[in-house]
Amino acid sequence: MEVELFSSQFFVALFSIIILDLVLAGDNAVVIAMASNRLAAHLRKRAIYVGTAGAIVIRLAMTFFAVQLLTVPYLQAIGGLVLLPIAVRLMRPSASEEHVEAADTFAGAVKTIIVADAAMGIDNVIAIAGASHGDFLLVVLGLIISIPIVVGGSQLIGKLMEKYPVLVVIGAAILGWTGGTMIVHDRTIGPMILGFAPQAETLIPAALAGIVCSIGGRRQRSE
Repeated sequence: MEVELFSSQFFVALFSIIILDLVLAGDNAVVIAMASNRLAAHLRKRAIYVGTAGAIVIRLAMTFFAVQLLTVPYLQAIGGLVLLPIAVRLMRPSASEEHVEAADTFAGAVKTIIVADAAMGIDNVIAIAGASHGDFLLVVLGLIISIPIVVGGSQLIGKLMEKYPVLVVIGAAILGWTGGTMIVHDRTIGPMILGFAPQAETLIPAALAGIVCSIGGRRQRSE
């Protein structure tokens, strides 16, 4: 059902999409900041812009096929699982100056931003697809309005991480929690998990957040 252009329903749906984009993109801003945080200053903004541009293209493609994606069993749970090793990897110690300025480090940051956003964007895509009532124009307009806010927020988070390294641990915990939330809310696995143990809705994300921080911290000490 497409919404009539510039009708009251159109603007209500657009407002809903913008709010959803901003609320659900908080973790994505953390990913963008963490992935680019080890780069030299002159590369950091470039990595953020290139990575975000790639993430937007993938997000639009995913949303376009959201109706089909919603019918695939276990998709959201798989996205949550993909997110966990990304969260652990982001806790690795900073690279040396030579490695920071290497081209493959820049490409690695861009790749991490795109892959992480694709994994985390499943929740966002499902929510936005529902709020748009199948109107792809609404999805595009919502992204155009909300993405600059997310990118700006990621740069602020990146600067804070330089001053307060503990924020890296907090950011990894957020990603672990998000991965757990995606698993327990999967349309196939979720009902089985919550039907067996309703408290798992909180316990599983909390446990995965703790596991991510534990594994990441152990790797930090060993490298």
